[in-house]
Amino acid sequence: MSHVLRRRPAFARGLAAALALCSASLFAQPAPVALAKTGSCPSGYSTSGNYCAPGSGARFAVPKVGSCPSGYSTSGDYCLASAGAKHAMPKTGSCPSGYSTSGDYCLSSR
Repeated sequence: MSHVLRRRPAFARGLAAALALCSASLFAQPAPVALAKTGSCPSGYSTSGNYCAPGSGARFAVPKVGSCPSGYSTSGDYCLASAGAKHAMPKTGSCPSGYSTSGDYCLSSR
């Protein structure tokens, strides 16, 4: 029995680390993806054929339509996510469940 009790602190530390990792991924910024090239690529991206390919330090970006959504800034012909920005996508019709309108974009509620 004392054998099991001695292992508990290690188990608790492991569990706390796993929970911290899971919660960090829930609140992580959207990952950068390749974008169809229209004009100049955003900061952190380079031209690759007809696309803007993200580099190792790139942040998530969306094509610029009107003003950039909350948490994003203009970079070339795109809107580039700031630290802590939520997922955004150009709005076509009404936003899906879990998203709200931010200018011409749908912005994740999470």
